[in-house]
Amino acid sequence: MNHLHGIVRSNRSMLLFLGLFALIAVATQLSGVPLMQRIVTVMMINLILVLGLQVFMGNSGFLSFVHIGFMGIGAYTSALLAMPVRAKSAALPTLYPFLADIQLPFLPAVLLAALVAALVAAIFGYPLMRLSESAAAIASFAMLVIIHVVLSQWSAVTNGPRTLFGVLRYTDLMTAAMWALVIIAVAYLFKRSTLGLKLRASRDNIHAAYSLGINVVVVRWIAFVISAAICGLAGALWAHFITSFAPGAFYLAQTFVVLTMLIVGGPRTVSGAVVGVLAVTAVHEGLRHVENTLNTGGSLPFQVVGLTEVLLAAALIVMLAVRPGGLIQSGEAGSPKARTVPPQQSAHVAAEEAS
Repeated sequence: MNHLHGIVRSNRSMLLFLGLFALIAVATQLSGVPLMQRIVTVMMINLILVLGLQVFMGNSGFLSFVHIGFMGIGAYTSALLAMPVRAKSAALPTLYPFLADIQLPFLPAVLLAALVAALVAAIFGYPLMRLSESAAAIASFAMLVIIHVVLSQWSAVTNGPRTLFGVLRYTDLMTAAMWALVIIAVAYLFKRSTLGLKLRASRDNIHAAYSLGINVVVVRWIAFVISAAICGLAGALWAHFITSFAPGAFYLAQTFVVLTMLIVGGPRTVSGAVVGVLAVTAVHEGLRHVENTLNTGGSLPFQVVGLTEVLLAAALIVMLAVRPGGLIQSGEAGSPKARTVPPQQSAHVAAEEAS
């Protein structure tokens, strides 16, 4: 009994959010309101995407822009693998023959999409992990631009800058919620793993981490690959929910939204990432409703365009000025308060716990 109590106590934060999102999914499903179901489904997919970014960015301290590109890779890979052969011949008449005759079930297509995103990250991400924080951020943005150019110009595979249509709709609310619950658990387990401890040690004091024998570049690279796989998974789920999309969906606008969710919530904690998704989704949908009401009601002599993005950007600026660490800066929500460790000692503590 004491052992069970200890397990619950140490995983209180994870169990809290697993229960919360399961309750949100069930309540939304039972409501039967299509608009609410759509909003919550997109929120679940965004949660997977933000948690994928948090696995790397939150534990390493590296700002990354490229993860939305991995989402795009996952979306196109899954779409190509799961599309019916006849639909592919109509949407992509110049598709390579070895892809044109393939049609996989939903689950293998999603898993392979995550694998392809991880492979791209593994091949091109290693040099990025050798850079300093500011240089790595710039390089990650350059990598996002490269992925966007490839997706928008590789007409044989992606239909170029035009919309890819004919993707089957497999993702519903409960499917997205199930994967979101899995990734919540993965993010918490990664944070407490040996790899997560070493990664945070390198974030807080890289010289101490090196002195203790931690291969910082390899640790960052592995986390980068894992996070890319999670983002690829999110892209696959999104593709089979939207069913038609273009490369522009995986570029700057989505990057801004996802980074806002993570930064507002608090990038250093899984709880912060989850709370950030909830908060920004609520604010975003509320502002969009206000904008639509103003435009359709005729209360203003002009059309309001971009109000949601402007106010969301202003909220991000205020958050960075007032609370730069986010809503949950340190310590997971609902968990026992952890002892405070000075940054210069965190690498030693991480190494001791990992051993």
